[in-house]
Amino acid sequence: MSASVTHWVNNKSFPGTSGATAPITNPATGAVTGEVALANVEDARAVIDAAATAFPAWRDTSLAKRTAILFRFRELLNERKGELAQIITSEHGKVVSDALGEVSRGQEVVEFACGIPHLLKGGFTENASTKVDVFSIRQPLGPVAIISPFNFPAMVPMWFFPVAIAAGNTVVLKPSEKDPSASLWLAELWREAGLPDGVFNVLHGDKTAVDELLENRSIKSVSFVGSTPIAQYVYATGTANGKRVQALGGAKNHAIVLPDADLDLAADAMVNAGFGSAGERCMAISALVAVGDIADELVAKIAERTTPLKTGDGTTDSDMGPLVTRAHRDKVASYVDAGEADGATIVVDGRTVTAYNGDTGTDLTDGFWLGPTLIDNVTTDMSIYTDEIFGPVLSVIRVDTYDQALELINSNPYGNGTAIFTNDGGAARRFQNEVEVGMVGINVPIPVPMAYYSFGGWKASLFGDSHAHGTEGVNFFTRGKAITSRWLDPSGNNLGPARSAPGANGGINLGFPQNA
Repeated sequence: MSASVTHWVNNKSFPGTSGATAPITNPATGAVTGEVALANVEDARAVIDAAATAFPAWRDTSLAKRTAILFRFRELLNERKGELAQIITSEHGKVVSDALGEVSRGQEVVEFACGIPHLLKGGFTENASTKVDVFSIRQPLGPVAIISPFNFPAMVPMWFFPVAIAAGNTVVLKPSEKDPSASLWLAELWREAGLPDGVFNVLHGDKTAVDELLENRSIKSVSFVGSTPIAQYVYATGTANGKRVQALGGAKNHAIVLPDADLDLAADAMVNAGFGSAGERCMAISALVAVGDIADELVAKIAERTTPLKTGDGTTDSDMGPLVTRAHRDKVASYVDAGEADGATIVVDGRTVTAYNGDTGTDLTDGFWLGPTLIDNVTTDMSIYTDEIFGPVLSVIRVDTYDQALELINSNPYGNGTAIFTNDGGAARRFQNEVEVGMVGINVPIPVPMAYYSFGGWKASLFGDSHAHGTEGVNFFTRGKAITSRWLDPSGNNLGPARSAPGANGGINLGFPQNA
C-alpha cells in the first residue's frame, strides 16, 4: 500500500482538506512507514454524503445483482488474501499465519452474506380479513457506519459490511488509524468486484470523525468494536441521535480447568488462547481459573510450552509478534510490574524478551516487544486481574471448587467469552447453562462462532441488543415493514363485502378497523 493512506469515496482516493495526519508504524522495527489522513468535519461529511447519494440506487438494485457482486468479491478475496495478510502484519505486527487466519474468518461472513436473498424473505398472509391481504418485507436502513479496532483490521469490518451491503445499505468504514491500509485494500477489491460508486467508503480519523458519524442524520446505524468506555460513549451518543447501535466492548475472559480435565489439552489451549496475536484479542483468555489441586501441574505444563516460544518479526517463523504501539507495550508491562509488586508469582517473564528475526538481518531493537508472560497466585483485588490488559499476559487464579470458579466469572463486569475444560459432560452442561457470558467454549478456548451464528458478549461487553453477523446481523441492517392491501377487480367492481357495510369498502365508520 502507499505510504500515504487517504480516505476512499466513490471508488477512488480522497485526500480530504484537513491536512492533518497520523503516523503509521511497523511495530516490529518501530519505524514510521507512512501517514494516514485524519478527517475534519468537512471531510467526514463529504464521505457520508457520498454514501447517502449512492443509497437509493443501491437499495433498488436487484438481489441478483447484489449477490453477484458479493460472489465476485469473495472470489477475489480468496485469490489474493495473502496480500491482505502481509499488509496486516506490516502495520499490526501479528504473524502472517495469524493474519491469514483473520482474513479467512472474515471471508466466512462474506460467504454467509452471499445467501442474503433467503434471509431477506418476508411473509404473506392471503385473506387475513375478507379480501384483505397482509404481508411483510425487510428493507435496508440507509447509510451505515462501522467503527473498527486495530486488533482485527480486516476481520472485524467484515463482521459487518458484507451483510450491510448485501442487504442494500451503503457503508462508511472508520478503521483504526494505527493500521489503516487494510481498509483501502478492501475498498479497491470492492471496486474490482463491480460495486457501484459510493456504496463502500472509508473515512480515516480520530474523535472528530467518530463524532460526526454518531451525530450526522444521514447515518442510520453504527456498529462499533473497541474498549468498554468508548463502547458506552458510542452507544449513548448514537442512540441519543436516533441511530441503531451495536457497540461491542471489552473483555476479561476466564477459562475454568476442572480436576478431571486433560491437562495437556488445557495447557496447549491456554498457550494458544493467551498468547496468540500477542493477547490483543477480545476473545483471548487472560484469566485461568484452576480448580482443586491441579494448579501446580497445570502451571508447570503451561510454562514448559511457553518458554520455547519465539517472539519476533511476524514475517518470519515467529510464534508471536510485537504489540501494536510502544505506549501499549509499556502499559501492558506496567501491569506485570504491578502484579509482581502485589505479590503474584512471575513464572514466565516476557518483559526482557529478545526479539527473533529469523536470521533476516532486520534490526528489531526499537520494536514493541513483550514476550508471553505467565503469572501465578493472582488474586481478584490485583489490577492485573481486574483490568483488561489486552496483551500476552495469562494470570492464574486458584480456587477450591467449581462453584467458586463460576462465581468469579459471573461476578465479573465483562461477559464476552469463556471456556471450561473437563471430561465431565454433566459439569459442562451445567456450566453452559449457568455462566453469564455470551460465548461459551467446552474444551474450546476461543469460542468464536461461525458466521451463521451471532458474535457478541453480555454485560459490559455489549451495548445494544444486537450481536454481530448471523441472522441478528441481518435484522440489525434491515427494518421490517408490514403492508395491508385490498384491490378492486379490473372492471372496477368491488370484490369485498357489500359497499353498504359501513367502513368495509366505503361508507363512514369512525370505529377502529376490525377484521371480518
